[in-house]
Amino acid sequence: MSANTFGNQFRVTTFGESHGMALGCIIDGCPSGIRIDEEFIQAEMDRRRPGGTKIGTARNEKDRISILSGVYEGLTTGTPIAMILFNENQKSNDYDSLKDIFRPGHADYTYFKKYGIRDPRGGGRSSGRETSARVAAGAIAKLVLKSYGIKIDAAIRSVKDIMIDGPFIPPFSPPLFTVNKSKDEEILQLIEKTKAELDSIGGTIECHISGVPAGLGDPVFDKAEALLAHAEMSIGAVKGIEFGLGFSSTLISASSMNDQMDENGFITNNAGGILGGITTGEEIIFRLAVKPTPSIAKEQKTVDTEGRERIISISGRHDVTVLVRIIPVVEAMAAITTLDMILENLKYER
Repeated sequence: MSANTFGNQFRVTTFGESHGMALGCIIDGCPSGIRIDEEFIQAEMDRRRPGGTKIGTARNEKDRISILSGVYEGLTTGTPIAMILFNENQKSNDYDSLKDIFRPGHADYTYFKKYGIRDPRGGGRSSGRETSARVAAGAIAKLVLKSYGIKIDAAIRSVKDIMIDGPFIPPFSPPLFTVNKSKDEEILQLIEKTKAELDSIGGTIECHISGVPAGLGDPVFDKAEALLAHAEMSIGAVKGIEFGLGFSSTLISASSMNDQMDENGFITNNAGGILGGITTGEEIIFRLAVKPTPSIAKEQKTVDTEGRERIISISGRHDVTVLVRIIPVVEAMAAITTLDMILENLKYER
């Protein structure tokens, strides 16, 4: 399996670079006869696009997605679906001074060590812009999942040290798409303060997958949470994941942790909808740790390709936090993985 391809039955391959001509994806294994809502797909792209939020990057891309194949008269044909979007607002000269310098927190050094060459323009293939293709593929997956009655929602649970308590009740609203708006003003002030300090911040995203049937996932190596963790951890800014009570489960006893059952089903959902690697039929719940955006204007120490020490200050157009724009990416990878598990499970149906 290619390192640029994800999935077994519903396979997604992405291509393109941050400052290249275009980005896109090829989907193989999408069921036929699915009604394709192009307005919905574009709306998903708009949630992630640069320039789509006042607190994000100043780079302004339209991210108009075009479907090249696999759809006829609005329905999927079962053949590969190819989608593409063209870059229009690159400013590659912003990166001229960084051609031979490794940016702290970026993949510059590791790409150079692996390949012996790297694209310095916006990070090339390692850029968060690659996720635009994932969102396009995830939108297709969401349309298929809709026919199964499965819905996916994600929202911001915390920003830096500001924790947003309370229930998770979609839909969520701008500008921050937090689980509730009780801390929005405090968070916006923190973002402005961080921006003035030439720095950036991270936080946590919570995601719920509702309507999932019991029985998805496999024992041992292809557990449902392992597949979802693989998908979500492949997003560049994500540094950790927990399901259900997650790390909090280490603070309680089994009698409190175990999801007991009665005649109506599960009484609690501390496991986050997965037991033994297989879905229980309850909501799948997970949270992601999202790191601060590595591109900051504050001076930092680094080295160049010759190993000489350098001081770097990164100019250009960058997010103070990627939390808002990463939400549709998190949902997209959850959708792709969930659909892949459903299609994989069909092999066991009699």
